[in-house]
Amino acid sequence: MTTLQPAPVPPLVETFERGLDAPICLTWELTYACNLQCSHCLSSSGRRDPRELSTEQCRQVIDELQAMQVFYVNIGGGEPTVRPDFWELLDYAVGHQVGVKFSTNGVALDAPTARRLATTDYVDVQISIDGATAEVNDAIRGPGSFDTATRAMANLADAGFGPFKVSVVATRHNVGQLDELKAIADTYGAQLRLTRLRPSGRGADTWDELHVTAAQQRVLYEWLLDHGEDVLTGDSFFHLAAFGQSLPGLNLCGAGRVVCLIDPVGDVYACPFAIHDEFLAGNVTEPGGFTSVWRTSELFEAMREPTTGGACSSCSHYDTCRGGCMAAKFFTGLPLDGPDPECVRGLGEEALARQAGNPRPAPSVDHSRPAGRRSLPVLPVSSQGGAPAGGGIPDRACATSPLAGFDPATR
Repeated sequence: MTTLQPAPVPPLVETFERGLDAPICLTWELTYACNLQCSHCLSSSGRRDPRELSTEQCRQVIDELQAMQVFYVNIGGGEPTVRPDFWELLDYAVGHQVGVKFSTNGVALDAPTARRLATTDYVDVQISIDGATAEVNDAIRGPGSFDTATRAMANLADAGFGPFKVSVVATRHNVGQLDELKAIADTYGAQLRLTRLRPSGRGADTWDELHVTAAQQRVLYEWLLDHGEDVLTGDSFFHLAAFGQSLPGLNLCGAGRVVCLIDPVGDVYACPFAIHDEFLAGNVTEPGGFTSVWRTSELFEAMREPTTGGACSSCSHYDTCRGGCMAAKFFTGLPLDGPDPECVRGLGEEALARQAGNPRPAPSVDHSRPAGRRSLPVLPVSSQGGAPAGGGIPDRACATSPLAGFDPATR
C-alpha cells in the first residue's frame, strides 16, 4: 500500500512571487488631508479629495477584507486621524476581525485617546518622526512636528499602550543618528522602524537632496545587521543584501503579489510607493470590489508571472537583491528590469548618469496645498553621513515583515 505524503510547501519567495488569494500587507490611505506638508510625502498629501470613499463604502471594503481573511490593514494618509469617521472605522475593522496598524504624526493622540487605544485589541500605532531633534525632523516634516510626535509618544507610554512603533524614513541627515533614534524609541518603550526614502510624490522633488549616500548605505546596512530583528524595516532595504548578508525579512518586492495600496478614492495600486497610472489595477467601487481587483486585474496577473531579472540577472547578488525597488526605479526614470538607483555596486548611479537630462515620470496625483512643494533647508552632513555635528539624531509600508503571522499552509 502506498502512503500518500503531503505535497511540499513551496519556498516562501516562490509562493509570494505567484501571488496569494489575499494581500498580507495591505496599505489603505483613508484621506489625503493632512495638517503637515512633509517634503518627502509619497502621496503628496495636504488637501482632502472630495471624492474620497464614504463611511459606508469604507465599511464595505472592511467587510471584503474580513471575508478574504486579511490579517491586518495599514492605515495611513495624509493624516488618517483628521478624517471625522476615523475612530468609527477603526472600531468597525476591529469588530470584524481586521487588525489595524495606523501611522500618524501624533496630532490627535492626546492623553484620553491614548488611554482608549490602550484598551483596544488588535490595534498598533506608528508615530512618524524623521530626526531625533527638532532641527533635523522639522526641516522635513514642518515646524512643531517633533514636539507633537514626542508628546504623542509620551501619552501612549503613560497609557501603557505597549510597544508602539517609532517610524523613521532614512535620509542622509539622520543615518548618522541611528543610535539616538533607537534611544528615543527605547525611552518610550517603543520599537524603532526604519524605512527607505522613495522618489515618490513630493519625494520625487527631494530625493536627490535626501536619499542616503553610497557611504551611508554601508553604515545603514551594518547598523541594521547589528540590531537584527530588534529594529523593523518593513523589507525596505533588501537592495542592501548585495553587500553580502541578507537582512531579516522577506527581501522581495511584493508589489501586486502580497502588497498593494487602496487610496482615498478607492483606486488600487500595486505598491504604496507607486501611485501612478502605470500601476493602477482598478477601483474598489467597480463590480466585484476589491476582491475582484486583487484576484483578476490584468496588471496584477502580469506582475505575478515569472520574471527573468533583466539586466540584473547576471549579477551574483541577484538572488538576494532581486533587482531592488520597482518604485525607486520607475520614478528615477530607470527601466523596471534594470538596477536599483541605489544599487550598492554602483550600477544604478551609472544608469542614472546615462539617462541624465531625460524627463522622469511625474506622480499621477498631487494634493499638496498651494506652495506646498517647498524646497529643503540646507543641513550639514557629517563625514560619517550623519546629522549636524553635536546634534542628537513615512508610510506607510508594513509595520513588520510581511511574513508576520503568515502560514503558507492556509493559503
